Amino acid sequence: MALIKPKHLISGDTICTVSVSHSWAGDANSKWRYDFGKKRLENLYGLNVLPAPNSMKGNDFLSKNLQARADDIMWAFENKGVNAIIANVGGNDSIKLLPFIDSTVIKNNPKIFIGMSDVMNINLLCLKAGLSTFYGHNLFTIGEAQGFHPYSEKWFRKSLFGTASIGNIEPSENWTCDKLDPHNENFIRNYYLNTGYELIQGQGVVQGKLIGGHTGIAWVESEPIALTGDDFNEAILFVEDIPEFFTTEKLNDFLKWLGENNFLQKLNGIIIGKLSEKKSFEEHSMVIKNIIGNEYGLKNLPVLYGLNFGHTSPIFVIPYGAKAEINCDKNAFSILESGVS
Repeated sequence: MALIKPKHLISGDTICTVSVSHSWAGDANSKWRYDFGKKRLENLYGLNVLPAPNSMKGNDFLSKNLQARADDIMWAFENKGVNAIIANVGGNDSIKLLPFIDSTVIKNNPKIFIGMSDVMNINLLCLKAGLSTFYGHNLFTIGEAQGFHPYSEKWFRKSLFGTASIGNIEPSENWTCDKLDPHNENFIRNYYLNTGYELIQGQGVVQGKLIGGHTGIAWVESEPIALTGDDFNEAILFVEDIPEFFTTEKLNDFLKWLGENNFLQKLNGIIIGKLSEKKSFEEHSMVIKNIIGNEYGLKNLPVLYGLNFGHTSPIFVIPYGAKAEINCDKNAFSILESGVS
């Protein structure tokens, strides 16, 4: 099934902010991050930033009120004056919102929805409703104290504001995995020289539709957003996660889950976001080669590591369902179409 591509943004459009998971945007000690992100969307892109009705009520209230958070998502999709929706921040419980969201509201009101980390569950709900969304910036990542990284700004603009193919995604010149402090306006992250992409295994050039998120896609097997064999068929899987869920043991379990469900065998390729910690990928690489190459005999399946997406900075934006390409000969990754119409 072809996914609906939402309409691209233009200056003057309205983007709605929603608190899908953690709701720090409305808390006094972290609202500065919301304000920084809001100002950047206004100044850089000419967007009007509109908070959903419940989204700024603070974490104490919204952590206990799933219905209020779900109502905001449906309100934002139904509101004809809203052109796009961005999640404020990630968290750990957005999956609890699913029973309170009517997916037909999403299907009947297609528009840009962007967010990452725990927001993935809402991305997948949109996917099941037939809408292509974006695994990319939450508002808090745009509101980083030391500014919006030029690499991130470039790909945010190109992915959401233009209908040309997104094109070759080059590695950033520098990067950081220093954890953000959402409550400290003076916190500065250190950026390090980026060494580019690393081909773990595979050969040739492959293409496929983009599907994925963080490794939590393996946790939703009993949920209405659970992915099926059709979702993985001839796809390029993108995957990343925070350190506690991306150990070599967790990666081993995740790859075996893919293999045991016959998902791994259907893939055309895999791209992996940079580790959200400053360490070598060598041990993870050995796990990949052992499980994919040896245990499942898929030595030619391309696996490219070190791409700038996920819980590091800077990042590019990934449109679900868009056709992409891995070129093993050039250690290159491209998105071959636009994510918007």
